[in-house]
Amino acid sequence: MAVEVSTRSTLTRNVEETAHRGARLAGLLFLGVSGAFLTVTMLAASIAPDYDFHAAAISDLGVIAETAGLFNGLLVAIGLMNAAAGYLLFRGQRRPWRTTTFVLAGVGAVGAGLFPLSTGGLHTIFALLAFVGFNLEVLVAATTLIGPMRVLGYLAGGVGLLYAAVMVAGDSGNAGLFGPIGHGGSERMIAYPAMLWLLAFGGSLSAPAVRAEGARSSPE
Repeated sequence: MAVEVSTRSTLTRNVEETAHRGARLAGLLFLGVSGAFLTVTMLAASIAPDYDFHAAAISDLGVIAETAGLFNGLLVAIGLMNAAAGYLLFRGQRRPWRTTTFVLAGVGAVGAGLFPLSTGGLHTIFALLAFVGFNLEVLVAATTLIGPMRVLGYLAGGVGLLYAAVMVAGDSGNAGLFGPIGHGGSERMIAYPAMLWLLAFGGSLSAPAVRAEGARSSPE
């Protein structure tokens, strides 16, 4: 009986340690996704000749010769990393739809990178999937948390989805809905709040546990 209890305890510890390692790796991937997106889009916009932050779409960076390879490669990379992070974070749980949300957002990013803005309809579908998917995954991840990060997740995801609706309506002939920030600003209001939240979320997942004394930290 004692041997059986000991074996079960060991298996439980192994499962927990695997889950902790997966969560920490997922955190590093989220840091990569958000940090790369924010940094590379900023750099690409600085490189692209005469790029108009107010009027241009983020995806215009994928059809400008000087930045096309950099931007489209970025989308493919963050899409793959995001899907892997969602899998690592939620694998083994009884809610597979959580992982699906992250995978769909990743598919949207990869598709938008493989089919640039110049391809027309396909890019539009994948880009919208990415915009909506990344904000939905923030909401999904926020439901697993408590405290300020949960509230901030709901706020970031909600703002992103609101501006996704604004973008769709604005591009359908109601450009006035963009307001003073224009099309470019509205697109960034879809992407940036979600990416900033993922940056903080990734940092919290990847950080080691802090000892009660506050003197040292040790990996979970």
